[in-house]
Amino acid sequence: MSIEEQKNAADETVESAAQAPEKSRTLWSDAWKRLKKNKLALIGAVWILFVIVVALTADLWAPQWLGSPTQIDSTTVAQTSKLPPSAEHPFGTDATGRDQLCRVIYGARVSLTVGVIATLISTAIGLVMGALAAFYGGIWDTIIMRLADMFLAIPYTLFVITMLAVIGQGIQNVFIAIGILGWPSIARVFRSAILSVKENDYVDAARAMGASDLRIVARHIFPNSVASIVVYATMNVGGAILTESALSYLGMGVTPPTPSWGIMIQDGQTFLQTQPWLMIMPGLAILSTVLAFTLLGDGLRDALDVKMKDA
Repeated sequence: MSIEEQKNAADETVESAAQAPEKSRTLWSDAWKRLKKNKLALIGAVWILFVIVVALTADLWAPQWLGSPTQIDSTTVAQTSKLPPSAEHPFGTDATGRDQLCRVIYGARVSLTVGVIATLISTAIGLVMGALAAFYGGIWDTIIMRLADMFLAIPYTLFVITMLAVIGQGIQNVFIAIGILGWPSIARVFRSAILSVKENDYVDAARAMGASDLRIVARHIFPNSVASIVVYATMNVGGAILTESALSYLGMGVTPPTPSWGIMIQDGQTFLQTQPWLMIMPGLAILSTVLAFTLLGDGLRDALDVKMKDA
């Protein structure tokens, strides 16, 4: 091969390499790479997954190994009441002889259900209200934001207790109350996200092509705002779990004998000096789970930050 032919072949190779498409990078793939480097966020995610799996599979093994979380055997209460942690009862037993670990596991079901469903309700309402406020502006923005200010001006827990006093107790009413009253913060976050992207050229182009307002929000604005919503919703689950526990502790949440971490703390505080594990174990369950959601939310916030795309 002549020198000229070699030169042409080298040029063609360089040209084809330059034209070869680079491996596509998306926000979510970049975010996953950064999230994997955040050890605390991964620990939080693993703990959340562990709690979910244990809570969902509890019926398959917990009653057989640990006993019923709700039923009381009156014939053995004297022998099994307030036993300290042991191999047979890792978290000890309560004042009626029920296994504390079993009740903590079934209490996780209540807390996760309330946390997830309440967050879904508040997120759905917040997305609609935030979209109306930011996309249409004007009188819509004023009314919705002033309504949000009114909700935020009232102490949150007191507001939830008042609503439960009106609609009644029970797990269904708990996540309804928490979900309905939690929308203002989500609405503010989504409103800010929409305002930051709605004036971009691709939104104007979609509007010029005759796209409806709903399509513009759903197809063009929401996908570019979803990162901040995911972060806030993740942290909000932990807040909802904490609120449910507080309500149950005050006697306004889940009704006995359904296990709840808040109820277990309330029952155990009487024996804090003599049998502290009755209060410490459910307290640690609340602390670790809420902390896990906070760490995961913190990690997602850093991972989904577009300013760190090349980090």
